[in-house]
Amino acid sequence: MFDRGNWIDPRGASLPLEQFALRWLSERPDLRPRTLELYESLLRRHILPAFGGLPLRKIAPSLVRSWNAALACKHPITAAKAYRLLSGMLNTAVADELIGRNPCAVRGAAQERSPERPMVSIAEVDALVAAMPEPWRLAVELAARRLAVELAAWCHLRVGEVLGLERRDVDLLHRRIHIERTAYDIGGRLELGPPKTEAGRRTVSIPPHILPSIERHLRTFVGPDPSSPFLTGVKGGRLGRHPLNAAWQAARRDLGRPVIHFHDLRGAGLTWAATQGATTRELMARGGHASPAAALRYQHAVEDRDAAIAEALSGVAESARKLTDWDPSAGYLRDGGEDAATGPAATPAMGCDSEESGRPGSNWHHQLGRLRFYH
Repeated sequence: MFDRGNWIDPRGASLPLEQFALRWLSERPDLRPRTLELYESLLRRHILPAFGGLPLRKIAPSLVRSWNAALACKHPITAAKAYRLLSGMLNTAVADELIGRNPCAVRGAAQERSPERPMVSIAEVDALVAAMPEPWRLAVELAARRLAVELAAWCHLRVGEVLGLERRDVDLLHRRIHIERTAYDIGGRLELGPPKTEAGRRTVSIPPHILPSIERHLRTFVGPDPSSPFLTGVKGGRLGRHPLNAAWQAARRDLGRPVIHFHDLRGAGLTWAATQGATTRELMARGGHASPAAALRYQHAVEDRDAAIAEALSGVAESARKLTDWDPSAGYLRDGGEDAATGPAATPAMGCDSEESGRPGSNWHHQLGRLRFYH
């Protein structure tokens, strides 16, 4: 059977998408647990209800376009993820000669356009640390929850990286944290695995101001075994996502910022690093980014401060003028400055009428040479 000049298997083209999708997943045993859980959720909630019973050859571009548009209106980020998954599966169907072409042809549908996240200030981070509620007056979990906020903000760790830390990952001597694993929430339980990308496996220097908290926590609450969880829950095991999330929601509510996410702490910290002059490569290294695109977001946030920077420059200029007795309205130093000229010929501003061009001190080249520039 031919379709637009390409041979396709008529039996395969009649295969319902649901059967093909299950086979597609079974052929990818290397998928990370969190990724597999995401794919299964996208299939169950969004893809199979729309296309599951259709034969592969019946999935038309117009159907894909309508489905994507409807989903994007309500959940734009989820729509992009679901579209990428469907397109990837159907690319495999094309490679297997089950269909002649991929019907996923919606331009830009695979791109996630995340809304701008709110910025968190340093004062708010301190307030969030203090606001983390104490469960049953149990000091160990209170300390873990508070330290989780500091690690996310100042060491730029993702929540899974925070929960995956162990004693051996904290190097107090060299003031560094090694990120070697992440904790995935699979069906309500934590499972440890490698970072999502190789760039996520990294070493981050600890800012000195949070080092005492880390040292005190390591000495007081962390077991002696190198693999002991760094952040411990109520029952002595690894701190879970749900207890941390419950405490986080209470803390942000007390702060009056219910819209901020735990992940916003990491973004704020990387933005602070950018304001201190960190390059894109340095932001990638601290944040564990595999490509410059994500790290550039934090430098763009710094560029948004251009108006504030301009105001600060004016303040610098005014301070310099006061120190040097500079007269901005006249364009030269007032009397008393080190190079101030004397006599009436020195008073005109830079530039002159043609009839004055021959007088000493009135030529604009001469005036320009007398101008002084200040730091």
